[in-house]
Amino acid sequence: MSSPPLRTAISANYAELSDALRIAADYIAENQVEIATRSLRAVASASGVSPASYTRLARALGYSDYETLREQARAELSRRDTDTFQDRARRLQSDADQPLLPRQVEACLNNIKALVDDIDPHELEAAVECLEKSRKIILIGALASAGFTDYFAYLAKWFDDRWVTAGRNGATLGSTLAGVSSADTVIIVSKHPYAHRSVRAAEVAAASGAKVIVLTDSHAFPGLQFADFHFIQRTESPHFFSSYAATLVLIETITGMLVARAGSEAEARIQNVDKHNRLLDEFENV
Repeated sequence: MSSPPLRTAISANYAELSDALRIAADYIAENQVEIATRSLRAVASASGVSPASYTRLARALGYSDYETLREQARAELSRRDTDTFQDRARRLQSDADQPLLPRQVEACLNNIKALVDDIDPHELEAAVECLEKSRKIILIGALASAGFTDYFAYLAKWFDDRWVTAGRNGATLGSTLAGVSSADTVIIVSKHPYAHRSVRAAEVAAASGAKVIVLTDSHAFPGLQFADFHFIQRTESPHFFSSYAATLVLIETITGMLVARAGSEAEARIQNVDKHNRLLDEFENV
């Protein structure tokens, strides 16, 4: 017999919970992605509730232990990804009489606002520090994510010449990954449906000793097991395809943090890149 949804279990037992367990239950109800992807220690630290309280809460909700509760959270998140593109397109068509713009804007704003809660600022700082110290940074994205790795590289190359977009402009993915080592970092952007090459790239990069940073939409991304740092962005949307709005904000945040750390060297390179762009007539003079 399958377990009831987490929110159902919380609602059914909430009245019997102590104040401390209610705080933990509220946190679980509002942060299911974090429960599914982060350690009990990290969840306890973020919520201000002891690990022991989460263990007691799991039993109070009918789970044998906290890990079983966590697996329930993972299962529920996985089921959210079962809608096909056709199902979403059909819903879009059935709602054709409702203006799409306000619904799309609201969904994107909610996804972006959720970044503050979904991303551990200490992990983000650690990932940026890793990038700052890397010999070379390789960006990998396939399918819809390819354009976003191009944008990532475009921003980064304004102030830093270490960035390479793998598998683009005639270079194979294999040729780009062939020389990676523990001195390098590989960034993978992948959203559902996950490209096989992105999963394999994460595995190959990790096996080569490189640091792996993953930007994805769910703990279900198979390459997450190879990541040293991972950041999950919500992609809810009334559209038939997932929204990348929060991912763009995260990309811009990471590059902004790197510029802030780089100081005068970044400023000098930006000025030099701008100068050469104008010499080569890359920009329209207006």
